[in-house]
Amino acid sequence: MSNTFLTPTKILDESLMILENNLSFTSRANREYSKDFAISGAKVGATVNARKPNRFVGTTGPNLNIENINETSVPVTLTTQFHVDFTMSSQDLTLIVDEFADRYLKPAMATIANKLDFDGLALASTVANNVGTVGTIPNDIKYLLDAGVKLDNEATPRDGRRTAIWDPATNGSMVKSAAGLFNPSNKIGEQYESGIFSPSGLGFDIGMDQNVNTFTTGTRTNGTVSGAGQTGSSLLVTGLGAAGTVKKGDTFTIAGVYGVNPQNRQSTGVLRQFTVLADATADGSGNATLSIFPAINTAASNQQYQTVSAGPANAAAVAWDIAASTSYVANLTYHKDAFTLATADLEDVSQYGAWGARRMHKGISMRIARQYAIGTDTVPVRIDVLYGWSAIYPELACRIVR
Repeated sequence: MSNTFLTPTKILDESLMILENNLSFTSRANREYSKDFAISGAKVGATVNARKPNRFVGTTGPNLNIENINETSVPVTLTTQFHVDFTMSSQDLTLIVDEFADRYLKPAMATIANKLDFDGLALASTVANNVGTVGTIPNDIKYLLDAGVKLDNEATPRDGRRTAIWDPATNGSMVKSAAGLFNPSNKIGEQYESGIFSPSGLGFDIGMDQNVNTFTTGTRTNGTVSGAGQTGSSLLVTGLGAAGTVKKGDTFTIAGVYGVNPQNRQSTGVLRQFTVLADATADGSGNATLSIFPAINTAASNQQYQTVSAGPANAAAVAWDIAASTSYVANLTYHKDAFTLATADLEDVSQYGAWGARRMHKGISMRIARQYAIGTDTVPVRIDVLYGWSAIYPELACRIVR
């Protein structure tokens, strides 16, 4: 029996299913599909907004105490239009779906999946919490448990949506370390068959991803806070060394500034870790203003969103978590709500009579188009996705560095 021609819709449906199976980090993060641009098609640079829930303090006693509403939203910009392009013939379209998938779609979707995961994992730079030691590959469940403590201190829900994504070296080390742990026989068998760390009862869904990002710290030296009473998302620091650099993702603590639980606003007894959100270079005197997360919010300045026990004192010591000019791998543990991938519809070329289609599956919109090129006697094909990543709740994440 002769094969029927594959339609663009059939190809996209198969592509999206293959893509879903290739995703590691992305499949365990929120995915937001925006219909805002479904009619005319979205463009690079368009923005959608993810709304964050309100937080309240509450009042003891019978008297009414109306709290201000500080509703916030986080913009997610569609920064990347990524596509895979290849040529095929009309004869190729007569292949059965499985053959076509093996020849074209599986390698194309692997490329797209790797790009999505790599860009998403770069959001590790927005995460302040971290555990582990640079130069030491994690080799004990204590690393996971320590990360879990960090998430607990941030009141991260224990609702079955916590994930750990780590690189192949960490995965191999952790699989070996867990070989003797007590686990149900089916879990041991699963770990043996897949080669992926698969513990039971540690509170994380585990994934391995070769796209875990590597970062390099700046040349800065330990400095001090320059001026008392600083609050908000920027911090003036001195003593960084003349022209010392601070890199996006560098994390630090400030003497005397402790984190608080966001629900009860009680000190955790642990110094609050901050991350730098943008590269900075100190002036000739070693001074620089750093863009930081989380913002320094005290009970006096913003009780609903308090992040620290007290603001930094003048000349309080700033200590970097990782030494200067050091490369490190940033594995991630996180709650699903920490990061969001937003996609939107590109222009559907089929409405102009072209061979093509647009489909959406599990929050990812994808488009395919084909056209005969008379100049080269070829039939080029492109498969596109338009997307943007944003750290919506980076406080619900923790790096495991190595």
